[in-house]
Amino acid sequence: MSTTTSGKLAGKVAIVTGASRGIGQAIAELFASEGARVVCAARTLNEGDHRMLEGSLARTVETIRAAGGEASAVTADVSTEAECLALVAQARALYGPIDVLVNNAALNYYIPTAEYPTSRWVRAFAVNVHGPFILSKAVLEDMIPRRSGAIVNISSGAAIGPGRGPYEDQTVRGGVLYGATKAALERFTQGLAQEVSQYQGIAVTALSPSRVVPTPGTVHFKLVEGMDDPKGEPPSYMARSALLLASEPALTVNGRVTYSQQILKEYGLIDKASGRGVDVTGSGYSQV
Repeated sequence: MSTTTSGKLAGKVAIVTGASRGIGQAIAELFASEGARVVCAARTLNEGDHRMLEGSLARTVETIRAAGGEASAVTADVSTEAECLALVAQARALYGPIDVLVNNAALNYYIPTAEYPTSRWVRAFAVNVHGPFILSKAVLEDMIPRRSGAIVNISSGAAIGPGRGPYEDQTVRGGVLYGATKAALERFTQGLAQEVSQYQGIAVTALSPSRVVPTPGTVHFKLVEGMDDPKGEPPSYMARSALLLASEPALTVNGRVTYSQQILKEYGLIDKASGRGVDVTGSGYSQV
């Protein structure tokens, strides 16, 4: 990975939230390799700060800089408006106006709804929905005057939901909150996309993995059997898909709610595709 002045994001300034590990880390590293100056945001600054998961902003930034890219770490709790606004302000102070925002940070506690503490429910909505709204509003202050920019919201297959009953599968997995927030994020995506369409050069999109991505988080919550689970897909699929949505002409992608393997196959970047959006129907928002 090396930064190039002729990359797809050459000269652009990008904020990637949740960049300390997993999908966010992969997106930040790829964006930097394509010439972006990347502000990597998360709560975990140094390795070992998180009590359960490996990964840190320091590691992501070190990896990017070692490969010749440009990145800086900014700690932020995106559940609060003050820290969202401070993140955008720091990003501007570091590199200038924001060209790309990737809302990747997410939170879920995997607790059945009947037992879900209200405080945790509210906090998860704050991270997964309110944070993307506040950050999007803030970066639009840069994008609208220039009629240029991209906002990529990272969604999830959980947004699809189980459909109507009766239910043969009555297993309680604790994903109701997460699915509800991601469904809200997809609706927010298309609503905002319509609002900014008048500026022509701004794209607001949503992206989910076609298959579960093995990350420290999905391994910890036993959504996959390990980092090399063959049923999953590599983080690079989400990174390459996010790059497409952040760099293609706005008129061709604005309002799109899509899936990693679906869009990579469509653009000829992979030969074979499977999973959500390919052989399994996506969410209602991905169909319109």
